[in-house]
Amino acid sequence: MKHKKIIELLNEMTIEEKIGQMIQITGDIFLSDDTKSMLTGPLKDLHLSKEKIYHVGSVLNIVGAERVKKVQDTYLSNSRLKIPLLFMDDIINGYKIAFPIPIAQGCSWNTQAIKEMTEISSMESSIAGANVNFSPMVDLSRDARWGRVMESIGGEDPLLGEIYAKTMVKAYQGKKLSEIGKIASCVKHIAGYGAVEAGRDYNTVDMSEREFRQYYLPAYKSAIEAGAEMIMTSFNILNGIPSTVNKWLIQEVIRKELGFKGIIISDYNAIEETIAHGYSENEREAARNAINAGVDIDMMSSIYANHLKDLCLENQEIENKVNKSVLRILTLKNKLGLFENPYGNANEIKEKTYVMNATNLEKAKKLTQETFVLLKNNNHVLPLQKNRKIALIGPYIDNIGITGSWSMFSDRTKNDTILDMFKEKIGIQVLYAKGCEILRQEEINKILSADGLPMVHVENESQKEKEMIISAIQVAKKADVILLALGEHYRQSGEACSRSNIALPENQIELINELYKLSKPMILILFNGRPIELSSIEKKLDAILEVWFPGTTGAKAITEMLLGEENPSGKLTMSFPQNVGQCPVYYNHYNTGRPHHNNLRYVSRYQDIPTESFYPFGYGLSYCNFKYTELYLNKHIMNGNETITVTVKIENQSDYAGYEVVQLYIQDLYGSVVRPVKELKAFKKEYFRPHEIKYIHFDIDMHMLKFWNNKLEFIAENGEFKLFVGGDSEKVLEEKFELTY
Repeated sequence: MKHKKIIELLNEMTIEEKIGQMIQITGDIFLSDDTKSMLTGPLKDLHLSKEKIYHVGSVLNIVGAERVKKVQDTYLSNSRLKIPLLFMDDIINGYKIAFPIPIAQGCSWNTQAIKEMTEISSMESSIAGANVNFSPMVDLSRDARWGRVMESIGGEDPLLGEIYAKTMVKAYQGKKLSEIGKIASCVKHIAGYGAVEAGRDYNTVDMSEREFRQYYLPAYKSAIEAGAEMIMTSFNILNGIPSTVNKWLIQEVIRKELGFKGIIISDYNAIEETIAHGYSENEREAARNAINAGVDIDMMSSIYANHLKDLCLENQEIENKVNKSVLRILTLKNKLGLFENPYGNANEIKEKTYVMNATNLEKAKKLTQETFVLLKNNNHVLPLQKNRKIALIGPYIDNIGITGSWSMFSDRTKNDTILDMFKEKIGIQVLYAKGCEILRQEEINKILSADGLPMVHVENESQKEKEMIISAIQVAKKADVILLALGEHYRQSGEACSRSNIALPENQIELINELYKLSKPMILILFNGRPIELSSIEKKLDAILEVWFPGTTGAKAITEMLLGEENPSGKLTMSFPQNVGQCPVYYNHYNTGRPHHNNLRYVSRYQDIPTESFYPFGYGLSYCNFKYTELYLNKHIMNGNETITVTVKIENQSDYAGYEVVQLYIQDLYGSVVRPVKELKAFKKEYFRPHEIKYIHFDIDMHMLKFWNNKLEFIAENGEFKLFVGGDSEKVLEEKFELTY
């Protein structure tokens, strides 16, 4: 449809029909044949009449080609102007094929791998009827207590956030949204959501504008530059004003400065929640604040539905803003080709042949293996030798629940287990005992209670725990090596899953302690959605493989990795703390006037733990042994817009082939504002054959040296810089150079 036709359609709409386009509800009501039941549940709470239901512009989390077509048909048959619905969904780490959770994907440090995962997710969900996906989540995340770190693709680093945001937006949307397999990307959450105080979800965010621009804004900016069609606001306040009604943030920064022309949608009920924040006095004021700030779609609240019309009748300026919002919504529907084909790419036949096909499952396994991070491997206990007797112990050994909390559409029944995969690979030498549950029932009941679900009572739980540990010990005694599969419950990370204790559950630690007494090699496979506190158990383990929540093909990917058929190459995108009291902990921190030195009292330190992280940003081992030497700069003074070429020699001192992520960091030693101790500026993922030597090159340019100064100018300043190159943010070679211009 030509733009002129869209304008004509807009002019033909009543005020009620326009406001309807700005409302998003659940799509389940359109699947009901009972008119009365359509107005119960969430819609009753939203006070939406049947007439208003058939004005809404979009629905939430309805997928499946047949279901989507039924909802669209029902809606259009009752719609005067036949404007099709938009179907928006939470396809966070895959549709039917669940890929590793986003924090894991980032640990691949491989944009091509992330691109392929995103493209498969986009194709699967598109032919199942999705038009828009609420992804990627690019919030900078420095605090492991926050449950939503599992969604953060870039972790604690702004450069990774920028690169991955651009990669994912382009993979979702392609060159043209009407292409088969493409969906609109909704980037979230504007803004600063990852900086919530105490790591508590929905909590306060307060930071300087300079800090916001330096670290939190870049990933959003990158997504906008990549052409993202939508942005979701965050639940938090930013410097005293809820993001959803923050006019400076939305109008001045996002719209004017960054030039975003697409749709801005609130998060779930976020407009109404500005009342609870103490910013909007009532629903009417909440509606006025949100429309004046520039929010185009009200997700799952009745604020726009019940108050925007009166505001428009009173104020022509507000009606003009409504018209602009509706025009943006109609424009996206047109880009998706919905006026010509309201079903979009929904296709039952392709859904049956493409979704979870063998080719994509094999690809998913390979991509999943790139996300695993080898944290420890004493005495090369990994990879496992197939001729050794292996005791498989732990609640994740025979468990298909490894897809993460946002994998709501995946089919877990299709997942293999580690036990199945080991039996397939090495047969009778596998010994198994569960050892313990993931959580004690008391802890599970807390989760159930928070969700309003009935709690469960277990008789003699303590005795059953003892019996499970005894059984595990008996199995372990027969083995040469113990393989433990432990970690968080999948509902302990994600939205509303902030935790003050990020160690493994007590019953799992007790299992480790008892098995440690056997003095046998012990390997931990770690399932989790956040960095875990490991300091109390790490010394008892010979190897640790971080697999996060690896998704549909996780069990097979893990088994092949442990048996040496693949080589770990992942690197951490979030620092692991010594303990939770250290949070937030991140590599690119500032120095103090009294930086930490050993054996000094009056310096910035803890009395009881080291100040550095337990496992640093960028860290990850391999079955290879990479040695870095001969860091060389082609010159040590950079004039103006010149570049400096950096070269480092890396040798694979092993009989294994594998990948290494070579990382370059820079520190601005003296500036008009204090600068971090180091910042990631470039990286390369390089493949090495056994005993191969490579010379890896980087170019340092002026942009890498720029920062936001105290006048909010993005500049580079003359002076001395340190340069670091290594396999993580701490184990590095150093050089110095100077900028003069």
